[in-house]
Amino acid sequence: MLRYAAKRLVSLAISLLVASLVIFLVVEVAPGDPASYMLGINAQPDTLAALRAELGLDMPAAQRYLHWLGGMMTGDFGTSYTYRAPVAGMVADRLQVSLPLALLALVLAVSIAFPAGIHAASRRGGAADTVVMGATQLGVAIPNFWFAMLLVLLFALKLRWFSAGGFPGWEQPVAALKSLALPAVALALPQAAILTRVMRSSLLDILGEDFIRTARAKGLSQRQALWRHGLRNALIPVLTILGLQFSFLLAGAIIIEQVFFLPGLGRLIFQAITQRDLIVVESVVMLLVFAVIAVTFLTDLAYAAVDPRLRARR
Repeated sequence: MLRYAAKRLVSLAISLLVASLVIFLVVEVAPGDPASYMLGINAQPDTLAALRAELGLDMPAAQRYLHWLGGMMTGDFGTSYTYRAPVAGMVADRLQVSLPLALLALVLAVSIAFPAGIHAASRRGGAADTVVMGATQLGVAIPNFWFAMLLVLLFALKLRWFSAGGFPGWEQPVAALKSLALPAVALALPQAAILTRVMRSSLLDILGEDFIRTARAKGLSQRQALWRHGLRNALIPVLTILGLQFSFLLAGAIIIEQVFFLPGLGRLIFQAITQRDLIVVESVVMLLVFAVIAVTFLTDLAYAAVDPRLRARR
């Protein structure tokens, strides 16, 4: 297991290095100059040159890349061009919103999808299966930002059970969790629909295997065979989707955070792009890439724990 994990860690490090180079190059070739944006179109050339020197934008691209990469390895993401504040501190503040939101949405998605998928698979072709599949089709088809606006209209404006947006801070934990409830539901239900379909399909594939038929021949009911032998073997594709979903929930909640006015990573990226704050864009995107790769690594370890045969193949 340790050898397998070490190989995956080497692959993770190489992926991060390649990703950092791609992110830097993509951001660098984007049109526009941060110094010109900050000073406006009427800025004098000497003032513009002084600001570029202060921000380090006059250095060669290779030197700036190595400086940025070295800083990230020591936890220094640089200083925001716009806010003149350390990017690491800005990211830490925004993670206090985005990370709990992603975790809450993932817990909701799993809590809905696992029972629904297992229930549908155990009653294949029945009324319950039809209802679950119809609900998941609707969940996949509805855009989450449109669903988020419906939640605001119903629960915030009409029923007044929740606020329409904003985040009060974790000094008020009950109010903070309440402010994340609607965004988490808006993020979770489409993901739960996808996860339910994957869980059902995976279980149905497993229920057709020879070892399930053998278990049934020994006297186990279909439900007993499903819980004792089918569920663990069906988890591998489900774990893949779970890893991808967590990465999406952490990195892809930009629109939801805009709808609910949440000061998370999504809004930070959006604001940094509009303000040409390149160092913030590079650092936050790199952090999100790291999160995706790290979750993939943990998913691979979960594969190996669920099915030891995978360790012997790699």
